[in-house]
Amino acid sequence: MVRTPCDANTAIERHGVLRLREMVRSANDLTSLSMTGALGSMNFSKPAVSWKRPMLPFKLVYSNGYYLPIGAHVFPAEKYRLVHDHLLADGIAEESDFLEPQSATDQDILLVHTPEYVHKLKTGTLSPREEMELEIPYTPELVTAFWLAAGGAILAARQALTDRISINIGGGFHHAFPDHGEGFCMIHDVAVAIRRMQRDGKIRTAMTVDCDVHHGNGTAAIFAGTRTRSDLLPSVGPGTQSVGPTGKMSGSHAGDVFTISLHQHNNYPAVKPPSSIDVDLPDGVGDDDYLSWLDNALSSGLRQFAPDLLCYIAGADPYREDQLGGLSLTMEGLKKRDELVFRVARARDIPVMVTFAGGYARNVEDTVAIHCNTVMAAKEAFLRSLSS
Repeated sequence: MVRTPCDANTAIERHGVLRLREMVRSANDLTSLSMTGALGSMNFSKPAVSWKRPMLPFKLVYSNGYYLPIGAHVFPAEKYRLVHDHLLADGIAEESDFLEPQSATDQDILLVHTPEYVHKLKTGTLSPREEMELEIPYTPELVTAFWLAAGGAILAARQALTDRISINIGGGFHHAFPDHGEGFCMIHDVAVAIRRMQRDGKIRTAMTVDCDVHHGNGTAAIFAGTRTRSDLLPSVGPGTQSVGPTGKMSGSHAGDVFTISLHQHNNYPAVKPPSSIDVDLPDGVGDDDYLSWLDNALSSGLRQFAPDLLCYIAGADPYREDQLGGLSLTMEGLKKRDELVFRVARARDIPVMVTFAGGYARNVEDTVAIHCNTVMAAKEAFLRSLSS
């Protein structure tokens, strides 16, 4: 029921039109309210549908099946679940922000990997040498987990084309080659996602930006182009100058996928096939110098190439406390790294698909925090671009 016109007009004079909602005994039962007077005719209608804003302006891709059944190992196979749980517990995300992937099909995997290698994986007939190169124990369950990771990358890539950003809480297995796996990587999920998007006509070109501490040798081999030495561009910040002559950037490009790898030079793998741009960093590089080199690589790459999709491999292992790394980035520096990639992509309206790759901190909670910071950096960059 509505109060008398006299009472209503008094309320309007005191409190304005916004107080009209308080004149209704139950706002949930209100369908319409019409009044005439000094303010003229007004009509307030209840929305037909109640809508709740999601926690994130983009989707995260995750499955409990991402867990790699490898036993006690330097690779923290539980990190994917820990990241998922941490994002929920800290209120960074809610369950509706997550999408559940389907496993990639064999046909998807064959867009990148050879039939012989896929057959060996499906039948458990890898040679002892091939199992040794993987550096993780082969099981059929492990094959299932990698097929699922590839499916997650496909879903994240497709979602990024819709939402402009999507993050796969897993993947980034950049050491896998077409005919074999290396360095904890059985299947190259990012390459599978790119080739699937190209096959479906969703994209024509893609760029990989690999910020794992280890060179993306599988990525470089799959998307092989030519490489020549190139001079540093004027966009290099002053911090870079302290790196010295051992830090160098080289590259050129031919093909429909442009590959950038920013990595520690004196680290795995021993043989580093040429990327479109390789930034070979000396030991101990810290935040400022790293960010200058990354800014330069992005500027150079985007001057040469216009990607329809940017695939960001956001390794946590440049962290100064990483067991398998030799760089000296802080958590704050790693988040600034993420922010730089997202800011550059958003400024050019390039969709970004993220995978997490490596992370071997002495304290696994540090690795989890670094990966969660990537999600926060993506959210902040997205919202900042909407408000600018």
